[in-house]
Amino acid sequence: MQISDLPYPDPGVPDARSGPRFLVWLGRGQLGGQARSLCWGLVHFCGIAGLPYAVGLGVDAVVRRDGAGLLLVGALLVLIGVAISVGDAMLHRTAVTNWITAAARVQQLLARKTAELGSALTRRVAAGEVVAVSTGDVEKIGWFVEAVSRFLAAAFSVVAICVGLLFYAPSIGVVVAIGVPVLALSVLPLLPRATQRADIQREKAGKATELASDTVAGLRVLRGIGGEELFLGRYREASQEVRKAAVRSARMWALISAIQVLLPGALLITVVWYGSVLVLDGRLAVGELVAAFSAVATMLYPLRHFEEIAMAYSFSRPSAQRAARVLSLTRTDAPEPAAADAGTAQAPAAGGDLYDPATGLLVPAGRFTAVVCGDPDLAGRLAERLGGHPADDGPAADRGSVLLGGVALDELALDTARTLVLVQDKDPVLLSGTLRELFAVPASGAVEPGAALAAAQCGDVLDALLQSAPDGVDDPMDARITERGRSLSGGQRQRLALARSLATDPEVLVLDEPTSAVDSHTEARIADGIAALRAGRTTVVLASSPLLLDRADRVVLIHEGAVAATGTHRELLHGEPLYRAVVTRETDEEQQVARMELTRLEEALTEIEESA
Repeated sequence: MQISDLPYPDPGVPDARSGPRFLVWLGRGQLGGQARSLCWGLVHFCGIAGLPYAVGLGVDAVVRRDGAGLLLVGALLVLIGVAISVGDAMLHRTAVTNWITAAARVQQLLARKTAELGSALTRRVAAGEVVAVSTGDVEKIGWFVEAVSRFLAAAFSVVAICVGLLFYAPSIGVVVAIGVPVLALSVLPLLPRATQRADIQREKAGKATELASDTVAGLRVLRGIGGEELFLGRYREASQEVRKAAVRSARMWALISAIQVLLPGALLITVVWYGSVLVLDGRLAVGELVAAFSAVATMLYPLRHFEEIAMAYSFSRPSAQRAARVLSLTRTDAPEPAAADAGTAQAPAAGGDLYDPATGLLVPAGRFTAVVCGDPDLAGRLAERLGGHPADDGPAADRGSVLLGGVALDELALDTARTLVLVQDKDPVLLSGTLRELFAVPASGAVEPGAALAAAQCGDVLDALLQSAPDGVDDPMDARITERGRSLSGGQRQRLALARSLATDPEVLVLDEPTSAVDSHTEARIADGIAALRAGRTTVVLASSPLLLDRADRVVLIHEGAVAATGTHRELLHGEPLYRAVVTRETDEEQQVARMELTRLEEALTEIEESA
């Protein structure tokens, strides 16, 4: 896979059982790239490994006054120099390619999982953690994947240098062959503690990122209640904890780096001292001593990659663990055998009823059904469940699959389920771009954007977008919307999102409080628009507004997780005290007073009739 070929047609199914398994899975998916990087690394590092011997041969040729041998050594040095340069350039190219392609694979997997789970993702994992995984953690994972081939090539070159010295100058090669493994293994006792400190640093950094993300998302509310300083103070404390953890981690890695410098220096001094003794005794040639010295000096470079791979793994392992935790989430909490069969069911025939066995809610096909829940959280969970996302972290009664035409939604392929049922939650997101791009979503084509905008009463929104548009923009559909629609009011954003949902024209449309941010006059017109535009289509609205409820063909009251009453709005308002309490927000005392007034009125009417 080359960078020009990205994105992947299919990033694959990751092994998300643990962080190390995920890293192994990533490595297996890049065997070709790792092999190319390893080959160029061998060219580069073998050139470095051959440099000391060429220098030694040159010194011997000078001592022997062998001009032809010296020319041969010069040609060999040129060849080695070319190998080192070309190998280094291509190693860097292939290694960075491995880094970018691995990071791109992880980002594609995270994007696919986000699209699969929708808003259910942030109920299971904090939004800040998702941001941390998709940014900093992706880079750490890519770093480890990129460092593996360089480390293998460096390890091969170190072995080659030691073996070469054993044959070239056995008397001094034994010292080097014994000393190098000591150098390579000297930092192993420190790695667990360094890894632990790196894990703590990453954990604290992740929490700080979550806190920052949550603070920014709720900044407008915080300013409204004067709480921004409190949250900023908490972030300062979290950032200071991150700083302290980073300093403690850096100290350990600095100690490892110091050992990596100190011990090779000690080995170099030992080689020079012992080699000088051998030269004076006549047991070692000057060229052999120079070759041994050069070999130890050049080994400092490949040995750095031993430290790098340790650091890369220490930092990437917790990052991979977090990525695996997100990627292991599924649409349902079904056992593995059932989950394996997910997506194999056939789509139901058009015109089927929507049924939720957890609450007993039945939504007849082609009808406008309103659902009233006294608990807003229950309404949100019900909306998600109606869209094929049964909650796995809520009460047991919330679990189970919704049936459309007798077919379980979570057994359908995700694309099929979302084509059939569309859920608009109470806080929909508007992405930046033009209004035309906002409506560029999968749709049946039966509803034009203009009709959807009219039904959602977006006339003033179009005027506002056109007024804020630059000169030359005459069509409001070409006007741009800022990120998350921040330039619009809450009611305007809500109506645009409703128009987008209406334009998709799904078989079943579920709306969770679609008019909570608009005034009553606009709400009444929106209710009429929804009823007219969705005539003959199944529509479910979770709301408690009488204006919406009065336009519904059928109203269902959900109490304590089950259907408590069914009828029209007016029937339930007069015959169901619990429904009246939720819709009119009457207290028990107010209901009692109303019942007493009604009783007195009935008694007065009876007396009048009797006297007549």
